[in-house]
Amino acid sequence: MRINEDRKKTPSFQFPLKLAGIDVGSNAIRFLIAEFDSIGNYHKINSGREPVRLGHDVFVTGRMRESAIASAIEAIKKFKLCCEQQDVHALRIVATSAVREADNSEVFCEQLKSETGLDVEIISGGEEARLVHTAIKNKVLMGRSRWISVDVGGGSVEISLVDSEGILLSESHPIGTVRLLEEFAEIGSGDGRFKRLITEYIANLKLPGTAQRYKPAGIIATGGNIEVLAKITNSKNNDGMGTISLTSLRSAIETIGGLSYKQRMEQLGLKPDRADVILPAAMVYEKISSLSGVDEILVPFVGIRDGIIIDLFDTIAFPENSIIRQANQLNSSCLTLGRKFFFDEPHALQVQFLSLSIFDQIQEYIGLDSTHRHILSAASLLHDIGYFISDKRHHKHSYYIVINSEILGLDYKDLQLVASIIRFHRKSEPSVRNSEFTALSEEDQFKMVRFAGILRLADSLDTEHIQRVKTLKIEDVGDKLKLNIEASGDLMLEKWSFTKKSQMLSKIIEKPIVIG
Repeated sequence: MRINEDRKKTPSFQFPLKLAGIDVGSNAIRFLIAEFDSIGNYHKINSGREPVRLGHDVFVTGRMRESAIASAIEAIKKFKLCCEQQDVHALRIVATSAVREADNSEVFCEQLKSETGLDVEIISGGEEARLVHTAIKNKVLMGRSRWISVDVGGGSVEISLVDSEGILLSESHPIGTVRLLEEFAEIGSGDGRFKRLITEYIANLKLPGTAQRYKPAGIIATGGNIEVLAKITNSKNNDGMGTISLTSLRSAIETIGGLSYKQRMEQLGLKPDRADVILPAAMVYEKISSLSGVDEILVPFVGIRDGIIIDLFDTIAFPENSIIRQANQLNSSCLTLGRKFFFDEPHALQVQFLSLSIFDQIQEYIGLDSTHRHILSAASLLHDIGYFISDKRHHKHSYYIVINSEILGLDYKDLQLVASIIRFHRKSEPSVRNSEFTALSEEDQFKMVRFAGILRLADSLDTEHIQRVKTLKIEDVGDKLKLNIEASGDLMLEKWSFTKKSQMLSKIIEKPIVIG
């Protein structure tokens, strides 16, 4: 299996390099060891799957049962032993929707750490989609086309619009196979009523955002269920990938739906923990295919585990690029969210460019260093996202959207800070009367007012949303800071807006800011 070959620097370690990944899912725990023999290549040397259904109780009671936690830890111990025997250089463990939603997730994490010395990373639906995309783009040559990526897990369905560069749009739906089983637990999965209920339940599934406007180049499906369906349908195989026609998939749904749980194991050779979830998974894939207008599904036989391995390799091989990778990830996630709400992307990118340029030139005046730069970057991109709801009070609408969204690269504390910067990028300045301001720590209040001041300045310089300003250079002329601007056309409206919006930052640095 190949890795993208656009690596420029020689890594500081020796090949072969063995890396491992563990995916703690809702229906099973999956394990993979891969060996890299060069920057461009790796091969799988060991893999495993333990049928631990953590989502069984979580999706009903909100908690993982103790026996399930114990089974999960035993499975991870087994995988850890394999890593030790294979002399694995590094291991990353991630947990998805079941652990993410469980009220006792901390108990699981702490118990795992105590018994194995290993840390587990509880990832978001967005991070799941990113890891899957990382795996896909190193197997599938997508070119410049846009594709629909669908990953059906035990607890959720991740649907993304992707290309070879990254995720353009993404939606995470709480409609996983195990979750569906628990929703209709009183009805056997082989009962005809079960199929009808699933059909009704998934009726509201939709493609993300603007993906509904045009036909994608194809559908790329991942997950254990689609791989099993590829075998059931005798899908075409090319370069280690399968292709399932929509006709074959519908035929398989009819066949599976007419068999009991026991018959699926006996006649189709399915494992017990696959026999009950295969039907809802197949129906979800069929639904997405129908919505996309695509009559074939590409199955690359990769998943989160592969994404973990590739991501881990990048982190180890090129640590000097980690900041760049994180910034690109955050940027991509913000753009994905913005596109979901049809934001003015050229304006957002212009304000981001201007904000970061201002920040880089006045750090010494505001007492912040470059470690905080990504916060301003995200706020700049998303400051006008609230226009989707209404022009009036759009800064408040923007706050609401962002604080309730999932952005890769930001934890909740960072998300709260970004949303607050956006909240105060126009109108009144923050004060103790504002709950959004008082909810922040003193340290974050310090950051927020400075970043909000910079954002106001940058936003004023693109008042007409036509990107007149090309460059700006800030000069300290003693009693004031002067912005020397290179621009196309007249800046009369921008200068008028700048005069009003520069006051907040001027107070902070205790100098007036003027356009030269």
